[in-house]
Amino acid sequence: MLGSSLLVAMDTSATLPRFSVGAFFSQWELAPIPFVVTVWMAGLYLVGVRVLRRRGDRWPWSRTLSFVVVGSGAFYVATSSGLAAYDTTLLSVHMVQHMVLSMVVPLALALGAPVTLALRTLPRGPRSWLLVVLHSRVAKVLSFPPLTLLLYVVSPWALYFSGWYDASLHSSYIHELMHLHLVVVGSLFFWPLMGIDPVPGRVGYPFRVLLVILTLPFHAFLGVTIMGQTELIGGTWYPDLHDGPMGAWLPDPHDDQHLAGGILWGAGDLVGLVFFGVLFTQWVRSSMREAVREDRRLDLLEARERAAVPRPPDG
Repeated sequence: MLGSSLLVAMDTSATLPRFSVGAFFSQWELAPIPFVVTVWMAGLYLVGVRVLRRRGDRWPWSRTLSFVVVGSGAFYVATSSGLAAYDTTLLSVHMVQHMVLSMVVPLALALGAPVTLALRTLPRGPRSWLLVVLHSRVAKVLSFPPLTLLLYVVSPWALYFSGWYDASLHSSYIHELMHLHLVVVGSLFFWPLMGIDPVPGRVGYPFRVLLVILTLPFHAFLGVTIMGQTELIGGTWYPDLHDGPMGAWLPDPHDDQHLAGGILWGAGDLVGLVFFGVLFTQWVRSSMREAVREDRRLDLLEARERAAVPRPPDG
């Protein structure tokens, strides 16, 4: 499963120890679906890198590290470690999981440039199918920057201030769909902004930086709102857990919700600033490459002009 379902929470919550760093490492489970998804993602990527190297082409090791280790690894950690074991027990733990799935995983996967790798290694047939998808109207709509920004900003508000989150606590299927939704919406937002892969929706660097800046106050405002509200997210779910064996160590639900809001605020701003730094670095490098190309073009024009000027006769 992509997270702790209701049945898992009901069956194991009675034996969960107090959440700690040790519990994060000791409460791992071999969740089949996350394991298979992680192995397939990382495996196919590594196969593509091997194909490139066999024919003598180079592929940046940083991209492989980003996709395989950071992106795929963060996805598996968020869905199979202690974060998954406690994500229906502590809202603060769920919030860490939320930030990993919605920001860290999509950003790292985008930095890996898997679409570029696929276009360079797939056979002609599958490569043509991929190009059809990339140039389809659906892909252009789903990667339209204003739309992706709206989805990315509105989704967490809809999750925590509607019946959606409460439903995810009571249904394993909705819980898993929520995790999938976080990754998909994050990918739709981050992938075009990174601009590494040839996906629709890519815009100039000034607009990319502007979109990132626009997300920062929304994360902060949502986090502050969660910290300050008196109504508990999830309804009676977290107070009811205090009636069981874990009640001896569970924190007050309002205190935990306050912590969860702070995590959303701080982590959202932190990852957003990291992304801003990545974009700014790419912008500077792109400008430097453009300057070099322009210098070469001007030098070539000057050389042609000198060659076209007739030399005076000797003597």
